[in-house]
Amino acid sequence: MASAAPMPTAPPAWDTVAIVGVGLIGGSVGRALLERGLAKQVVGIGHRATSLRAAKKVGAVTSTTTDLARGVARANLVVICTPVEQIAAQALVALNHAPAGALITDAGSTKQQIVAAVEKKLPPGGRFVGSHPMAGSEKSGPGEARADLFVGRAVIVTPTKKSPAADTEAVGEFWAALGARVFMMSPEAHDRAVAGTSHLPHLISALLAAVTRSEDAPLIAGGWLDTTRVAGGDPELWRQILQSNDQQVLAALAQFEKQLTSARRALERGDGARLAKLLAQGKAVRDALGN
Repeated sequence: MASAAPMPTAPPAWDTVAIVGVGLIGGSVGRALLERGLAKQVVGIGHRATSLRAAKKVGAVTSTTTDLARGVARANLVVICTPVEQIAAQALVALNHAPAGALITDAGSTKQQIVAAVEKKLPPGGRFVGSHPMAGSEKSGPGEARADLFVGRAVIVTPTKKSPAADTEAVGEFWAALGARVFMMSPEAHDRAVAGTSHLPHLISALLAAVTRSEDAPLIAGGWLDTTRVAGGDPELWRQILQSNDQQVLAALAQFEKQLTSARRALERGDGARLAKLLAQGKAVRDALGN
């Protein structure tokens, strides 16, 4: 069960924030920090000089480096915004090279594997609490970064029993300062929830796009475009996400398969009442969201 975190009474401020990975999410974090006056310095860390230059050009960072250890050396806060298979190792490097007391968090789309791997090797005094902004896009790169990307969007902070309350609160305050609605969940609850609300929808979107015949492309309408929009995301990035959360995605997929089988049988049997009921169930859930 998710619980909402209170908004800070006053926005926190940091002298130096290091962002590992300055694409859409990392770049948006940097732009938001600088445009809101929440950080004096924002260090962009990455392995491609072209991306780092682009991040600086759009005002997402004040300086850049390809050396992770050097980039976090003076950081009060480190935010890791790289693909999920890289996050745990990068968090441990940051924990071992950032100043004592520096707070580390991430923006990974899965949490159980990442948090467990970091906590297993957490150095004495190390501060790490996982988080996940639900503000992604099929677009990527620092050129797509926006200072308002997190405004009104949900961010899930995922403390464990090992997480000091002060560290959890500090990570929540960080995201709230960027305009996000912050929720607290365990890593396990997070992965179970996003399997159904994010990971399964992406998989279905990609598969639907894949089975569409090229000769039918001139007949594509709004429904297809809306349903397959997220299929435009980076395939390697999503391969990592799906495999990192495979058990929860499989459970969500099993529930979807039950509904799919029910729809198939209704069509095979000419059962209009059953088909209408399935469609009505979907409509009710969608309409309840109000957007």
